[in-house]
Amino acid sequence: MIRIGAVGDVHLGVDMRGTVRPSYADIAEHADLLLLAGDLTRLGTVAEGEVVADEFAGLDVPVIAVLGNHDHQSDAEDKITGLLTDRGITVLEGSATVLDVDGVRVGVAGGKGFGGGFAGKCGHAFGEREMKAFIHHTEEVAERLRTALQGLTADIRIALTHYSPSAETLRGEPPEIFPFLGSYQLAEAIDASDVDLAVHGHAHYGTESGTTAGGVRVRNVAQPIIQAAYRVYTLEPAAVEPAYPR
Repeated sequence: MIRIGAVGDVHLGVDMRGTVRPSYADIAEHADLLLLAGDLTRLGTVAEGEVVADEFAGLDVPVIAVLGNHDHQSDAEDKITGLLTDRGITVLEGSATVLDVDGVRVGVAGGKGFGGGFAGKCGHAFGEREMKAFIHHTEEVAERLRTALQGLTADIRIALTHYSPSAETLRGEPPEIFPFLGSYQLAEAIDASDVDLAVHGHAHYGTESGTTAGGVRVRNVAQPIIQAAYRVYTLEPAAVEPAYPR
C-alpha cells in the first residue's frame, strides 16, 4: 500500500517563513511522498519561491511539485523551478519521475495544465489569434502530459496538475469560470494513459472528489478544500483505494 500525501494552493508569502514546516515534521509516519499541486506562492516572486523551498525542502519523504498560475505571475517561473530543484524538490512540467517505494515503482507525470473548458462548454481554436493561442496552449500542455504519462515505466501512475481535468471537482465554483479552471484535454491525456490517480488544485471553492470521463479518480487538493496541511490517498499496484482524511 503506497501512501500519497498531496496539497495545493498553499500560496506562501515572505511573511509565512517557518509557519508551514512544523505541519510536515511527522509526514513520513503518514505518507511515502508529497505532491504539491501548484500555486505554491502568492505572486510568483523569487523571494516567495525561497520560502517555498525553505518550507518543503529536506522533508523525510520525496517532494514532487508542479507550478500554478500564481507562480507565473512575476515571470520568474524558471527561477523558482531552479531554486526548488537545487533544494531537492522535483518540479514537473510536461515531464515525469519514478520513485521506488518499498519495491513499488511509483510514476508521477505532471505540469501546470491550462484552461479551456469541458466537453460541450469549451473554447475552440477558431477566430481571433488570441483565442487560437489560448486553446493551442491548452492542447500543447495536454499533449506533453500525455507523452510524459505514456513514457512512464511504473507500477502506479499518477497525474499531477494545477488545473483540473474534471468538471466534477469544480462543483461549487461559479460555472461561468469553469473554462479558466481546467480543460477536458487534460482528462483525455489521462484517460489515454492508464492512470491510477489524478491530483490537482486551483479550485478553491470546488469539490474534493471526481472522475474523468474514462473513470480515473480525480482529487482536488487545494488547501481551502482539504482544510489540512495535506491529504493522504493510498494506492496499490493492482488497485486504487482513495484513503479517508487522516
